[in-house]
Amino acid sequence: MGRAGTIARRSFVVGSVALLGGVAFGYYQYKRPPKNPLLDGLGKDEAALTPYVLINADGITLTTPRADMGQGSYSVQAALIAEELDVALDQIRVDPGPPSKAYYNTALANEAVPLPSTDQSTAANAMRGTVDAVMKFMGLQLTGGSTTVPDGYEKLRMAGAVARETLKQAAAEQTGLAVTQLKTDRGAVLLPDGQRVPYQALAATAARIDPVTNVTLRPSTQWRLIGKPMQRVDMVAKSTGTQAYGIDHRIDGMVHAAIRLNPRKGGDVVSFDASAAEAMRGVQQVIAVTGGVGVIADNTWRAFQAADAIEVEWGPAPYPAAQSEHWQVLTDTLDAAAPDATPRDDGDMDAVDASIEAEYRAPYVAHAPLEPLNATVLVGEGRVDVWTGNQIPRMTQASVADMTGVPARDVHVHILMMGGSFGHRLEDEVVKRATELAMALPGTPVKLTYKREEDTAQDYTRPIALMRGRGSVDGGKVTAMEVRVASPSILDSQMGERQGMNLPGPDSAITQALWDQPYAIPDYRVVGYRPPKLGPVSSWRSVGASQNAFFHENFLNALIHEAGADPVEERLRLMTDAPSRKVLEAVADMSDWGGSLDRNTARGVAFSLSFGTPVAEVVQISQTAAGIALDKVWVAAEVGRVVDPINFENLVQGGVIWGLGHAINSQITYADGMAEQQNFFDFEGLRNYQTPEIFVRGLENRDRVTGIGEPPVPPAAPALAEALFQATGERPTEMPFANTFTFV
Repeated sequence: MGRAGTIARRSFVVGSVALLGGVAFGYYQYKRPPKNPLLDGLGKDEAALTPYVLINADGITLTTPRADMGQGSYSVQAALIAEELDVALDQIRVDPGPPSKAYYNTALANEAVPLPSTDQSTAANAMRGTVDAVMKFMGLQLTGGSTTVPDGYEKLRMAGAVARETLKQAAAEQTGLAVTQLKTDRGAVLLPDGQRVPYQALAATAARIDPVTNVTLRPSTQWRLIGKPMQRVDMVAKSTGTQAYGIDHRIDGMVHAAIRLNPRKGGDVVSFDASAAEAMRGVQQVIAVTGGVGVIADNTWRAFQAADAIEVEWGPAPYPAAQSEHWQVLTDTLDAAAPDATPRDDGDMDAVDASIEAEYRAPYVAHAPLEPLNATVLVGEGRVDVWTGNQIPRMTQASVADMTGVPARDVHVHILMMGGSFGHRLEDEVVKRATELAMALPGTPVKLTYKREEDTAQDYTRPIALMRGRGSVDGGKVTAMEVRVASPSILDSQMGERQGMNLPGPDSAITQALWDQPYAIPDYRVVGYRPPKLGPVSSWRSVGASQNAFFHENFLNALIHEAGADPVEERLRLMTDAPSRKVLEAVADMSDWGGSLDRNTARGVAFSLSFGTPVAEVVQISQTAAGIALDKVWVAAEVGRVVDPINFENLVQGGVIWGLGHAINSQITYADGMAEQQNFFDFEGLRNYQTPEIFVRGLENRDRVTGIGEPPVPPAAPALAEALFQATGERPTEMPFANTFTFV
């Protein structure tokens, strides 16, 4: 296993550490494998060899507990298991599995400790091991933070290897042959005479023996799948339009629901008149829910129409009503509030006579996935079933159990494929509202679907953020840099208010991808400020790094320009992390940095280390008579191991498009406490005709494996900002850039 896991498991003793309300953990308890949830209700001649491999007469099912939101998560997890199990991807089915502690995320600890990811010392990894133990005992089953591959890279391969060796042992018992005489290939055990015994034929015997856990992972020279181009397991369904998402779910006897919630998020309902709605065709019932009103009807369209017909008097917003007031709160916070944290303070910034100062802004932005929020809930006698796309199944299970009084073990959360998320489905509010409606109709499945406009109005957005920078240069070098940023706390809003997990200490998302950048600037300070409550916020793709990289790299580019230095060369001079240096060198090579450009063409470069993955990007634009055109983008990223080159390239390209589109076009603003934007017409992404040609290179220069779903997003905005400055002489200080520049 990886260095972090090896050290944590070799040296970890938590008995002296009081965490989670005084619970003391020991090494044995930490090492003990969790209960296999697939053993519950196991049928005759079925074998659940690990929590990830189920074999029966119908075939082989691989459990892929990290949610798939279109990023290929199910495929990459299946490939990691299949690599060691000796099956092909066309021989298996995938299933996300039930909510279970067995599926806790082993990679979340890497972001949870107050240490830079570049610190791989023994002490740092011991601290990560301690946090990992806490998360294991909590059973934190969560998809996010680009952790799918680092979480499963060794764990899932090990699960496949255990299943493989257990099946070989079962074949040995059936045939009387020694295990050493047996091999495996494409879902079968091979006997010395060439006979193939399918895994399904061994399931009954394998179910009766203890799993063989003394296994060795195969070397990379024997890999069939990892590192090779793969066809995703959902390719045919996605290509033919037959892929079913949560919004497609159907159950016999199901009714349909729509909802209207206070557009001033978190505000009360003063009164409502549903008489017009109740008289409409197909409407069965109108039900008051927390913060609004729900409609039950015989189809979704009629439910939508009826919900719109309800006359409601809404209470005020529990946050400032006007957008200008939000910005003022951040300004006041930077002016007068005490810091939430100062995670970096090198040198003596107080003694610096700054030669350049700047202020930058990043707006609220919505998640806006193509598939609006939806959930189907059936409240039965002593049992509740929930069908939805969701990234936090155990938290959702606990929420429903609290609401219904049904024990969590009897709340069955069925995770469905999602049509995008970008952090949207790290919330379970849609499930809570659907549960309220279903509690009013016990025994009847209730499917709640949000209108797009309702989805936008009720979104928990990326936090607004305000940054002030000051710094100085000397002798053609950057010598001092201070970044102070104020931003609402995701911990307070998402984890505290909505999940009841009031976590102590600073909110690391406020200064994420600021303090831990691998630059050796002599005087270098990062300060984070937590303002009073503003609009409800949540995790958004790349979390705090999405706006903080814009702040940090945009200001660093301003300092480098002031010094008269080259943006790539000065970064390389300041860089302290070897893999990060290689990323910068790679993107410079890819883009022919320093080569000649056409007169109307300009380039910008930016770097960001987020979620343990260093990424560098160069954006090339051109000035036309109609405005700015995005021409090309070059991206280099270091992940340790590229599991699937095709999906890797797709994720990087998608991240760049996501980052550029929001930097150019997108914002959520408030008036009278309500979001002014409603749908894609006034919350635009990047158009097809605007999309640049994107070149991708994945580097594998270290043993530690990290993810790629989120890290390509942060450098996109500052690289474009620098290109705009080089082209126009005007440096963008606020997103979205379309407020200042014209794009074609």
